[in-house]
Amino acid sequence: MSPVTVSKGRSPSGPDDTFTQMADTDLEDIGRHCQYEYCGQLDFLPFRCESCRSTYCLDHRTETAHQCPREGEWARRRQVQNENQPPPEKPSIYNTEQCFHLQCKTLINTLKDPAVRCPQCNHQYCLKHRLREEHDCAKVVPLGARAGNAAPAETIKSMFARVRTWGRDKQQAAAKGTLLPALPKMKPKPNSPAARAVAVNGLKRSAKGDAAVPADKRLYLHTVGTAETQAAEPPSGDFFFDSRWKVGRVLDDAAKKLRVENLNNRVGGEDTKLRVFHVESGDFLEFSESIGAGKVKQGDTIVLLRGAGAVLESA
Repeated sequence: MSPVTVSKGRSPSGPDDTFTQMADTDLEDIGRHCQYEYCGQLDFLPFRCESCRSTYCLDHRTETAHQCPREGEWARRRQVQNENQPPPEKPSIYNTEQCFHLQCKTLINTLKDPAVRCPQCNHQYCLKHRLREEHDCAKVVPLGARAGNAAPAETIKSMFARVRTWGRDKQQAAAKGTLLPALPKMKPKPNSPAARAVAVNGLKRSAKGDAAVPADKRLYLHTVGTAETQAAEPPSGDFFFDSRWKVGRVLDDAAKKLRVENLNNRVGGEDTKLRVFHVESGDFLEFSESIGAGKVKQGDTIVLLRGAGAVLESA
């Protein structure tokens, strides 16, 4: 009669072990006999070899102990499985969120940097800017608040007038061949084709966008958002867009990247909607036209203005 083994105090097998501890649910058939040729003892907590799929006792559970005829097969299967799995996606601005503080570039909602939602403005911040005093909560438009109440008409008119004046002055300076005036907090652009080409190449190295857009279809632009209060500095960034996209899609993508609240798809008046202002031409772009139709060139600047439609209607 084969000896009986009752194994106590042993921990279950781990993910890196070549064997798996078995559990019997049938009370009338508890235990298994070790299938090693020179053993055969009954073990109430047997192990299954993941390479040869046979059952063994505690002493012969490893491939070496029972001289496994298919030694290493489990390890090779797992290696192939790991190679076929895509590597974990590195956190970026396209697959995670960014701290809502305008000057902060910290990616939040990751294992390293959890997010903290402010109970007053309802936006999410990194640990450094989680307190109201750290992110100027009193000046932040609460998430879900009506933009018409948060951005006074005078603020909208002032911003619109400043950008439009800058665009008109830039056109006149370009016609005279003089240096172009700069939008506040932005560097002036060069006038000569060679200098402009250098500037565009620099823009291509720093701009961000959807990696799926073909390289020959990318339109690189300086992009400026709308500041919700007159004291706040408007968010800005360098991005590339698909030249085949409609202006409406470019607006949606730019607003998301700059974290500007976009209410264009909701019912409301012109005072809450965003429009795209092309600085070089001094014109607003129609939502239905393609961004790469010809008016907008590489390295140009577009500005997302809220309430500009209401200002134009009253002008």
